[in-house]
Amino acid sequence: MDDFYRIKRLPPYVFAIVNDLKTKARSQGQDIIDLGMGNPDQATPKHIVDKLVEAARNPRNHRYSASRGITRLRKAVTTWYRDHYKVELDPETEAIATIGAKEGMAHLALAVLQPGDGVLVPNPTYPIHSYSVVIADGDLRSVPLVPGEDFLARLQEAARLSWPKAKMLILSFPHNPTTMCVEQDFFVKVVEFAKEHKLMVVHDFAYADFAFDGYRPPSFLAVPGAKEVGVEIFSLSKSYNMPGWRMGFVCGTPSAGSSPTSTTAPSSPFRSRPSSPWRASSPWCATSWSSTRSVATSSWTGSTRSAGACPSPRAPCSCGHQFPTDSAPWDRSSSPRC
Repeated sequence: MDDFYRIKRLPPYVFAIVNDLKTKARSQGQDIIDLGMGNPDQATPKHIVDKLVEAARNPRNHRYSASRGITRLRKAVTTWYRDHYKVELDPETEAIATIGAKEGMAHLALAVLQPGDGVLVPNPTYPIHSYSVVIADGDLRSVPLVPGEDFLARLQEAARLSWPKAKMLILSFPHNPTTMCVEQDFFVKVVEFAKEHKLMVVHDFAYADFAFDGYRPPSFLAVPGAKEVGVEIFSLSKSYNMPGWRMGFVCGTPSAGSSPTSTTAPSSPFRSRPSSPWRASSPWCATSWSSTRSVATSSWTGSTRSAGACPSPRAPCSCGHQFPTDSAPWDRSSSPRC
């Protein structure tokens, strides 16, 4: 039997490679600081866990749930957007629950793309942004995202020179892995770009709550006209220490926002319970990441063998942040876990 051809098209999964290298190094007794996948190492807030336990004990929640997510959950999502970003959304047509951001992204691509449809994706990017295109049989078109260069100009060039014309643009800011940040004016231009080239925008907002030094990441949907051309994906994994819960949502244009409903069927007790304890919570992980960033950058800069000061990013530290190339590792004795 031949190998699955879509799997053969996928590049190696970077996090699997990093985990293998990490495991081998630790088995040899090496001391490893993991700057790979942003996997929160703190507990989910107790009141959220308590609500899950309560919901799991209710036999009503052992049945299949609604494919879009239950009504009160979708209303909580739209209320969250209104309170945080002054974005008004219709819970019936402009919000659905997904099994995490990655699954939402993959299912959205499967629902929207036809074989051969072109998709513009920054390079580098988080793996699922490119993988989802490949799995959906789309035509992946990488657009270099380089510090100091005009990314929008690169997008215009890619859109102008590619054929057939691209049908989708996938973005994510604050950006993983480069930590690049944008202001709201950037998304204004993205909306104009999408309307000019008649393509759909998908913005992965997984790091919405991870910003430092007074910077507040803007929501794509807060720009006038954004709902007409695209959607935004949010995940509870990072902000609320809930990566294993697989909980996210897609909001935006009704035509795209309703597309994944046939392929994404959330059914855990947390999604079935008519309450949303996370909505009343603060982003629990952001403070810890701020501490980690400060220790990492100051320790690296303070190293006696450091080539120079390490810049402090306005978004989460990740394996893609550019540290001085010939710097020595920081003293981990004062470092919180990453």
